[in-house]
Order: sequence, then C-alpha cells, then structure tokens
Amino acid sequence: MSTMKSVVVTGANQTGVLEIEKPAAGPADVLVAVKACGLCGSDAFYIHIGGIPPRQGNTPLGHEIAGEVVELGTDVTGLAIGDHVVINPMAAPTGIIGNGGSTGGLANFLLIENAVVGTSLAVVPKHIPWEVAALNEPMAVARHAVNRANPASGEKAVVFGAGPIGLGAVIDLTLRGVEVAVVDVQPRRLEKALAVGASAVINSAEEDVAARLIQLHGDVPLRPGESRPGTDIYIDAAGVPAVIETVQQIAKHGARLSIPAVHKKPVEVDFGALLSTELTITLSRGYPTEIFEVTNDIIAAWERYALIVSDTLPFDQVEDALTLAATPGAADKVVVIF
Repeated sequence: MSTMKSVVVTGANQTGVLEIEKPAAGPADVLVAVKACGLCGSDAFYIHIGGIPPRQGNTPLGHEIAGEVVELGTDVTGLAIGDHVVINPMAAPTGIIGNGGSTGGLANFLLIENAVVGTSLAVVPKHIPWEVAALNEPMAVARHAVNRANPASGEKAVVFGAGPIGLGAVIDLTLRGVEVAVVDVQPRRLEKALAVGASAVINSAEEDVAARLIQLHGDVPLRPGESRPGTDIYIDAAGVPAVIETVQQIAKHGARLSIPAVHKKPVEVDFGALLSTELTITLSRGYPTEIFEVTNDIIAAWERYALIVSDTLPFDQVEDALTLAATPGAADKVVVIF
C-alpha cells in the first residue's frame, strides 16, 4: 500500500501529520500532487475548536491548493499529465476540501473526484510560481467582494484592511480602472498596498480618514455646510467596528459598502442617519461564481499577486507554518511548499 502524509486536526489546539493511504484516480477522477497550499485564518479557527463536525478531532486541513496532475482517469477530458492546476474546494462531492470534507490540501496528494475542468479545477501556465497559483482561492473571495460592489471604471474606492483579501481587492479594482486608497494601521501593510497598485494609503492610527479622503476623492456634501468624501465604494476587509462606524459617518449619497470581513461581534448601524445617504450595503461570502474567474487575473498580473505572499515554508515545517500563520502580526500570507 502506498502512503502519503496529511495534516489533520486531532483535537482542540492539536494537529498531527498522519501517514495515510495514497488515493488512486478512478475513471472520472484526477490525482494531483500538491505543490503549494496557502494557510487561511479558518485553519487556525478549526484547530482551536478541535475540528469541524462531523469530523471533530479528525479534520483534514488545507483548501488553498495548487498542484500538478499525476494521474488521469480515462473519462476525464481537457487535462493532461503534468498540467499545473488550481482547485475549487467547494466542488468536492465528499465535502469542502480542507473545510470539513474528507480530504485536505495540506497533503502530498489530493484526489479530485468527478473532475471537470472549469468546475473542480482549472489549468494555469507553468511559469506561474506555485505559491502564487495557490492564491487562487482567497483571491476568488476578494473578487466576489469587489463584484458585490459593482465597480465601474473611473470610480474611486477605499479598501479597509491590507491583508490578503484587502490586497486582492485592490488589485482587482485597479485592473478594472478604479482608483483605490487603502486604510490600515500597519506601515508595512500600507507599503505593500502601494506596491500592488493603490494610489494612496492612509494610516488611520495617525491620520483623519475623512479629511484625507476628501483630499483624495473630492468634497461631495450630503447637505449644505457638510463635507463628505466623493468615495464611490468602500470595501471592509478589516472586520473591526471602527470601519462600519466610519463609513456611516462619511458615506456620500449613493455610495456602496461591500463587507467580506468576518465581524465577530455585533456592530451598531444607525439606519435613520443613513437614510439620506441611500447607502447600499452588501455582504460577501465565498465565491459563488468567481473561483476560476479570478484565475485569468492572476495569470495576467501574477507579479503583483506574488507580493501578497509574505512567507513560504516547506511541508516538513508545516506545524511551524501553522503557528506562524496563527500568530497575530507575525505574517501576512503563509504558503506551504511541497
């Protein structure tokens, strides 16, 4: 029996690298040798709570996956041995890969059952670095948040939070011709925001966000005697109450707010005060259609997306990688390389 290694949540705040049977591809399947797997905040959460029911204590990890096709079922079309691919974890018939399903991407090999190009996986050019290709899944999350805001070329946007999702939103918006400012409190993240294409950055710990945005996006009063920035789109990729409070105070008439961030505590919204703004608020979860829409953007602008990756560690240091990714402020985007 051939075996492989797989990272599994074994209990609350516990993980293990288990030796398990290596899968084989059936007629409709593809076996992928995993080459890179990004780490997500959800991985740390699953470890903390001891896994996801019904696999509590036995949850495979890893859902941001890029790899190489090494086995091909006889019924599979559109693929060849050696193709570089990115994976849609939502399409697995046995549950979401690395999110409560029976398989995870933090493993040497991953079986893609009922493999269909454009549904369960997509081919990427071989010049794209593995760690950049592995950004496909989180960048689809960012793309959905941008889609929810319905941007148009020539508009002005603000992204709160220069983590991976926020930076992905910046790249997406700028590729669509939107002028983007980024708000964060960490100078290092603000520098990266400029590097990926933001036209301006605001350190909200040191600057007045509203006043700075008026300088950048113009003054569009909601009523006589009041100043408000001419920002069209706000993206909350930070998930802190101050973002929602700020947008309520400064949004112009007709502005849009898209929220991909996870707010862990209730946030107060004054709908009476917002009535005159006709602010459109949309929540953004996952990527209903975007998982492979974003692939073309990554192919076209991979050097910019590459800047999002802050750390790469080899698979034999995966537990160090998980610790690094779960330590606040220690790293921005950690990718495990095989």
